Amino acid sequence: MRYRINDQVVLLRMPEKGPGGPFTAYLGAFADSLSLQGYSARHLRREVMLAALFSQWLKQSGVASCRFRSEHLSRFIRYRYRRRRANRGDPVALNHFIDFLRCKRVIPAAKISTRQLTPAEHCTRAYERYLREDRALAKATILNYVPFIEEFLKDRFSDGQAKLSQLTARDVVRFVQRQAPRLHVKRAKLMTTALRSFCQYARFRGEVTLNLAAAVPIVANWSMTSIPRAIAPDQIRQLLTSIDRHTAMGRRDYAIVLLLARLGLRSGEVVSLELDDIDWSAGRLTVRGERGQRSEMPIPTDVGKAIAAYLQHGRPHSASRRVFLRTKAPICGFRGSCGIGSIVRHRLKRARIEAPTHGAHQFRHGLATEMLRQGASLAEIGAVLGHRHPDTTRIYSKVDLKALHTLAQSWPGDAR
Repeated sequence: MRYRINDQVVLLRMPEKGPGGPFTAYLGAFADSLSLQGYSARHLRREVMLAALFSQWLKQSGVASCRFRSEHLSRFIRYRYRRRRANRGDPVALNHFIDFLRCKRVIPAAKISTRQLTPAEHCTRAYERYLREDRALAKATILNYVPFIEEFLKDRFSDGQAKLSQLTARDVVRFVQRQAPRLHVKRAKLMTTALRSFCQYARFRGEVTLNLAAAVPIVANWSMTSIPRAIAPDQIRQLLTSIDRHTAMGRRDYAIVLLLARLGLRSGEVVSLELDDIDWSAGRLTVRGERGQRSEMPIPTDVGKAIAAYLQHGRPHSASRRVFLRTKAPICGFRGSCGIGSIVRHRLKRARIEAPTHGAHQFRHGLATEMLRQGASLAEIGAVLGHRHPDTTRIYSKVDLKALHTLAQSWPGDAR
């Protein structure tokens, strides 16, 4: 006997003792939700069958929907293992079903056990709220600052009461002296920046009267010690040629690489692009930069054609407004910029290109370097790359070899 779940899923059998269980009525809606996320018919059948088995096991165990607890999942998995029918992917599949039921409010949300925060952690959370609500700093900045401050407060107060009024310049200096040698120079500089911010916060609250921010040591670091590692124009051409644009993934990756190479976008800016950001009639693209800033850029013809080809013949059906989506279920936008970096690494490896790095930022360096060679000024390059400060662009002067040659003096031995 066949059991139809929805238009895509027909189970050849139900659990041995027939249909039933507290969650059987939701199997069709569960199958529909998986289908919308792009899962294959084979995957749908497997997850729905497992959900049906779980629902009947609950019925046999006398567990009603209102009495469901998270430990029932582990008990069911152990039951499956004892019968040698378990699959390594069963826990993940069952969690999909449980998440669906919670989303539909069929079962209550999972209870999160809350442990008692230490005084240092309480103080850190208050500082975090200050950065987010009063200073309106970017989420990435807060995520970078907070761990350093939590470590500093734990180092100074342990589990005792965190009295900021007891902080001294010696505490700050000692912490930096111990931590800085263990960190990369950039991380050490970030740590001192976070400490200065926290000292200003403590003074803002009135718990510290001295300017402890001035006591934070400066991490020695030469400015612009390295040359930007830029991918060469011929390597970009080789990479683009290697991408098969007859596949959906190829069309997507080709458009992404073009955006990186032709517009110099950051990985995060590519990830956050949405369909409404493209003005096809005006030929312009709205880019969400750092700190939520928006800027408009003209869309080069080849970039526009690549994006249009992907949207028409490669982008999966999805409710997401993101331009670029994953090709595997669940079909959605990339979670972060690491997704773009993964695409770049994969494509460079397949094309057997020995690029300066494996990351996406080398395309940004490549665009700036090529613009400089074509005669663009540093100000023009900074405008294209969206730099807020001229000093950020100044590093590209190190790759302008023609200009540097005019500054080089002749070797004294050459004079006759």
